[in-house]
Amino acid sequence: MTRPAVEVADILHAQGDAFVAQHPWLSVQQRSVLRAIARCRTAALGGHVDRCDGCGYQAISYNSCRNRHCPKCQAQARQRWLHARERELLDVPYVHAVFTLPHDLLTLAYRNGPALYTWLFQASAATLREIAADPHHLGAEIGVLSILHTWGQTLVRHPHVHCVVPAGGLSGEGDRWVHPQYAGFFLPIAVLSRVCRGKFVEALRRAYDRQALDLAGGSEHLRAPKAWRALVDGLFATDWVVYAKPAFGGAPAVLRYLGRYTHRVAISNHRLLAFDGERVTFSYKDYAHGQARRTMTLTAMEFLRRFVQHILPRGFVRIRQSGFLANACRAARITRARTVLAVTAAPTPDPPAPTPPVPTPVHASTASVTTPPAPARATWTCPHCGAAMRLGPNLSAAHLVTLTWSFDTS
Repeated sequence: MTRPAVEVADILHAQGDAFVAQHPWLSVQQRSVLRAIARCRTAALGGHVDRCDGCGYQAISYNSCRNRHCPKCQAQARQRWLHARERELLDVPYVHAVFTLPHDLLTLAYRNGPALYTWLFQASAATLREIAADPHHLGAEIGVLSILHTWGQTLVRHPHVHCVVPAGGLSGEGDRWVHPQYAGFFLPIAVLSRVCRGKFVEALRRAYDRQALDLAGGSEHLRAPKAWRALVDGLFATDWVVYAKPAFGGAPAVLRYLGRYTHRVAISNHRLLAFDGERVTFSYKDYAHGQARRTMTLTAMEFLRRFVQHILPRGFVRIRQSGFLANACRAARITRARTVLAVTAAPTPDPPAPTPPVPTPVHASTASVTTPPAPARATWTCPHCGAAMRLGPNLSAAHLVTLTWSFDTS
């Protein structure tokens, strides 16, 4: 892959100091992330001299910051994570559901983001498991892989959780695999929306009663009980957005999908088109108009303001698993699921109901399932002869400065 024309680091090099000076409200974590991105793969972090086994060519490689918010440091982490998940995939179709936080809660999320994101994780996963356990819908224990995104295509705050779920689950006794009752139907979207809303608002109310919410700035008016009741009533007045996409076509499709969503933060460098020192132009998909490709230009200050609001607190986990995919029992339960799948034949689905119970049904896939190959490990090859470059020992930033000067003058 070629180097992007513009990187987030370029914007920080030009405007980062001015941005930090003009925004004293930045947290320690946000400042630390911006500093790490700006220093990533520069002499400031040290590096090493690599040598070609074939022709003896030498080159300096700078160290990465390895920050999870850095657009340049996610590729290898993503490959390692996908390789681990590859061993856990089941030979069944997978369903993708998205639970979105309502717009009315965005103001509250500015100062209470981690709490709201945690409740969205918990409410969405608990809702999927609860509805799936109901014999009227599926009657089985399911596994849920949840991935948090806090942004939209234009970097505005848009918190939502992507849930990847095997289409089916283990029976209560764990002795058989329960398939969906109808082809083209998994769980009722309208019911998922209402149950998730109830669980989330209950957690929100408990926090308000304990005075555990930070009601300052734009949400200060919510300290008044009347304003708070109006907010809660408004949350119940509309259906929360729960979107379900068609089922994936087996394990390889699941991995390709997860690779796009797991280790992305806000924006990739390859979406940045131009930067003139003051204004940033980037591409985005306009989902309101058929996913048309468009461009947007923002000042560097506005771009960085939008970017930093998606920096998560240190230690906050943005990929979580529950149900039979939970960490405590994942290996044993996956082995059990594979065992029962091997001996349980999928039933012939009944004809679809005349009036589907959901406005956007999820269509099960009949594509064959194959085991994807292990991802190839990326290696750096010599630009002169194509041989492998041997990694040298780590060097300090001070040593690299001297070494760089000797390379330039040789």
